[in-house]
This record gives sequence, structure tokens and C-alpha cells, in this order.
Amino acid sequence: MRFSIRLARHVVASRPASAHMSAAAAEAGASRVALVQGSSRGLGLEFVRQLLQRPDHSVVATCRSPSASQQLQDLQRQHGADRLLLVPLDPNDELSIERAAQQVATAHAHLNLLINASGILHDAGMTPETGLQKVTLASLTKCFQVNAAGHILVCKAFAPLLINAAKASCATEERPAVVANLSARVGSIGDNRLGGWYSYRASKAAVNQLTKCMALEFERRKQAVSCILLHPGTVDTDLSKPFQRNVPPEKLFTRERAVRQLLDITDRTSMQDTGRLYDWKGDVVEW
Repeated sequence: MRFSIRLARHVVASRPASAHMSAAAAEAGASRVALVQGSSRGLGLEFVRQLLQRPDHSVVATCRSPSASQQLQDLQRQHGADRLLLVPLDPNDELSIERAAQQVATAHAHLNLLINASGILHDAGMTPETGLQKVTLASLTKCFQVNAAGHILVCKAFAPLLINAAKASCATEERPAVVANLSARVGSIGDNRLGGWYSYRASKAAVNQLTKCMALEFERRKQAVSCILLHPGTVDTDLSKPFQRNVPPEKLFTRERAVRQLLDITDRTSMQDTGRLYDWKGDVVEW
């Protein structure tokens, strides 16, 4: 691991937007709040499960239709609505994102961890391109919307709550608020040895760049929000199912193991780590 907790030297310089912000910052030290975007299945759902196992955490789970997710409904019944808030959010609809942010702000004054877990590689009408002549505007648009644009728009909407948590973290010398956007090693330009998968690779490279820009902005403003990208490895989910044939068993992770490894990284993240892409081992992946 290349992580160290060195937040004490980071100071927030900006003033609160309203008197409510001071109270919000004070509340932020009382309990930790995590939001998982894209939580109805796969890694997102497993993030929700494991975060709920932490007694000091409240969790916000968002997806397009939480009422249609039996697993989220069961988790809420098990843990209570005070521990698990279910919020409709479509990451490709700016109005939906804004409404979700307003709903979360009514329930929570701060946000310590934001995980953007939604992603697309294939669907009924799209498969990863094996050659240039298979690239279409439709596949490029869909991958960019889901894998890149949605992530940064969600970060934009929830930034005020992250900043609230950062203020309280600095005051108590705790770790920073963290944004963790799921990316992939195939989004690395320097590590691209095989080509192909044009839309998916490019969309992951895009979310890498967007997250780096956001990280620099928070850092420049001396706001303790660390923005990182995570490569989970090959995980046994619907996203990777058609491409698992040549993956060695020891490199095909269960969702439980993958999320455990990624949360270990977010737990250790400091402002020293902001703006970087990490693999599941905690090693930096080149751009």
C-alpha cells in the first residue's frame, strides 16, 4: 500500500454558504455517511451491504428505481430507514441528480464517502468493439454517458455535502472526505497493449481525466476532499460475465472480496492520494 493519513496539515479556507453550514459541519463529526451511486446490483449493492456492517455508518443507496430492487428493500427492512436511505437517481438525468442531492441534504448534513459504482461495458444492443469498423456513435455515447458524464455530474451535485464533511474532518484531524469513482485498468493509455474496446476504454480514460480535474480543484481550494479512481480487477458480475473464460480462477474476484479490497483503499485514503488511479492492491496505475 502507498497510503498515509496526513490530513492534519490540510486546512479549509472557504467560508460556509449559510449559517446552516456551520451546524452541518459540527454534525459531520458525529457519524459517517456514505453514498453509493449505482447500488441496485453488482459491486454497488455489495458496497451498500459492507458499509452497513459498520455501526458508525449511515448509508445512502441510489439507483434509478430503488422501489424495484428487492435486495435494497430487504436491506432497508433489516437495518432500518435511519441507517439506509434509498433515493431515486438517474445519473444520466441532471434533474434527477439535483432532486436526489436535495433529498439527501434534507436527511444528512454531510457526506464522508461518495462511491460512483455505475458502469456499462455491454448490453442487449452493444458489445465491446473488436475493431475500428465496429465503433458507432451510439456505443460511444452510451459508454461516455454512463461511465464518465454520470459520475462527474453526481460529484458536482453532492460536492457541498462532501465539503461539509471535510470541514469537520479538518477540525478533528480525521481523514478527508473521499470520492471514489470506479474506473478500470483498460482506461489507462500508457498501459494499453492490446487496443480494442474503443468506447469502454475511452470512457474510462475520460472519467480518469474528469476526476483528476476535480481533485486539483478541491486541492487548490484547500478543501479536504480526496478524489481517487479504483480499478477493482475482474469481478464476477454481470458486467464481466461474457469475458471471464480466459481469466485465471485466482484473478476472478467475488463481489465480496472485491469490495472488501476497495474499501480498504478508501479507508486509508489521504489528501496525498488525491487524483490517482489505484488498482485493487492499492498500487498506482499509470495514466
